[in-house]
Amino acid sequence: MSGRAQLMWDEAVTGYDFGQGHPMDPVRLALTRKLVEAFGLDREVDVVAAKAAGESTLRLVHRQDYIGAVKAASADPAAADQSYGLGTVDDPAFAGMHEVSSLIAGQSVGAAEAVWRGEALHAVNFAGGLHHAMPGGASGFCIYNDASLAIARLLELGAERVAYVDVDVHHGDGVQAAFWEDPRVLTISLHEHPRTLFPQTGWPEETGAESAQGSAVNVALPAGTGDAGWLRAFHAVVPELIADFRPQVLVTQHGADTHFEDPLAHLAVSLDAQRAVQVACHDLAHEYADGRWVALGGGGYAVVDVVPRSWTHLVAIAAGRAVEPEAMIPESWRQEVFARTRQLAPARMTDGRWPVDWSAWEAGYDPADRLDQAVLAARRAVFPLRGLLA
Repeated sequence: MSGRAQLMWDEAVTGYDFGQGHPMDPVRLALTRKLVEAFGLDREVDVVAAKAAGESTLRLVHRQDYIGAVKAASADPAAADQSYGLGTVDDPAFAGMHEVSSLIAGQSVGAAEAVWRGEALHAVNFAGGLHHAMPGGASGFCIYNDASLAIARLLELGAERVAYVDVDVHHGDGVQAAFWEDPRVLTISLHEHPRTLFPQTGWPEETGAESAQGSAVNVALPAGTGDAGWLRAFHAVVPELIADFRPQVLVTQHGADTHFEDPLAHLAVSLDAQRAVQVACHDLAHEYADGRWVALGGGGYAVVDVVPRSWTHLVAIAAGRAVEPEAMIPESWRQEVFARTRQLAPARMTDGRWPVDWSAWEAGYDPADRLDQAVLAARRAVFPLRGLLA
């Protein structure tokens, strides 16, 4: 197995553009790529452009009629069929939508193939993580569900146990739905509570179909959760489940929209805590999955201050050349930001909260605390189904 990481990148993924004023501004991808380059991480990874996912690959998750609807909307955006979630406020149709969505999906599928075949130990597609797309419809800024397609491809290649950990602020509903009946896939999502955020799913009671009880795990966090609570919840649930499941591959989704500056959600997590979870996911892959790790991007709408820094940390961790939180950001990148956006760029790779303090679950919990109640609800719903103590 190659010890080097792969960074999946094709400049054309920046064409995933819902138009002016839409929160998912593709500048976040371009600026992340430039920051990775500014830190010299290109020398530490193999930069690979995979081919777009073909129709047979897309059909591993998506229905044929939906793929046809995406193609039709891509050719004539004005004729988009809204019954498939296309041409809506969240998912406006645009010319070439099918092609660029397939390209992003292809990068995640290529990452999964490289890791499974031993061509890379880790692979990152920060343009991916489009976890809301359903088998038969677009949703939440997502056209094709590249995370589900990557997992489905791993299963097709012979994987018997794949774990998916999603730390985006929104519930990973599309991935959960894709594998709801499949005990070979363990999906774990930590997200803001469905009472206060789209897509209003991800309740702890959602634990998988009868044929796969305990294969879906949902930690629904109260609005306002900050670093200490977020890390406490992650470590109170994820490591024990991963240790029990012992996946052959770990697939993770790192939406940066948990951040306190994100305009679309209500958690209060710092860049430093996001980095800490990225490190934890890397370590879990090495401890339980022979290092096989596919890491994806996701949401994130503070497109200058947060997303590029968060995902550059992710690439660096995967490359084995972690960027220290206190590191100064190269001036060349800050000038690039101003030229593209007329915004002033951050100066360092930290929010000033490193190292992040949190208390371990094993030290005890407070049943009156809202964060601890969320953790308890998740553990009590799933752990007994897996033969674990809640």
